[in-house]
Amino acid sequence: MDLSNLNLTEVFLKVAFLGAEWVLWLLVALSVLSVAIMIERLIYFGARRVNVDALSAELARLLRAGDLQQAHELVKGSKAIECIVVARGLQAAHRGAQAASEAMQSAKARERLRMESLLSVLATLGNNAPFIGLLGTVLGIIKASHDLSAAQAARQTAATAVMGGVFEALVATAVGLVVAIPAVVAYNFFLRRVRIRSAQADSLAHLVLSMFKAGATGAPGAATTTTAAASSPPKSPEAAGGVAWPS
Repeated sequence: MDLSNLNLTEVFLKVAFLGAEWVLWLLVALSVLSVAIMIERLIYFGARRVNVDALSAELARLLRAGDLQQAHELVKGSKAIECIVVARGLQAAHRGAQAASEAMQSAKARERLRMESLLSVLATLGNNAPFIGLLGTVLGIIKASHDLSAAQAARQTAATAVMGGVFEALVATAVGLVVAIPAVVAYNFFLRRVRIRSAQADSLAHLVLSMFKAGATGAPGAATTTTAAASSPPKSPEAAGGVAWPS
């Protein structure tokens, strides 16, 4: 290939003369992708809803009674991040407060990644769709200028030749904004849901950990009364002072 005869300007102009039509199709495809992600995230969060107030009240009652087994049954099997975090903590409760805390932090981090899945795509679309529309606008203006030059050379009406490219350019800008604005709104909405659900999981995790603090001060219904008891749980609820450890 002889690069000395390659004129990059002519190559790019040939692409530009195609106009903004392909940019519009690209924006339509990105819009479909954006809507699909929104629907998928709505279904994801909707399937993992939980009444946190009712769950917190029931969990607190069971923990005060020292019934860890029943507390574990309450949250076991649920897809909600709050229940998953609490379940991990209760499963590790027999190894002490530190183990339970680490288990819940690990579960929360893993579930947060799942909640944030595909949100980066919405953020990317929201940030870049206007620029894609602007690209279509620039291509449309270039095409309009080329059509104007061709019309003048052929002694045709310049306004008629330019109108098509100008309208195409304006439509590309508008479509870019139409794609970007819902994507940004959806991204902020779902990001807020992630933060709220994470905060709720933290609240319930602290509720579980308060069981160990109650045990350290000798409060009724505590899961443990000494560090040794926390690290070596008894075999039966009776030996643990009424605490039923989840299996």
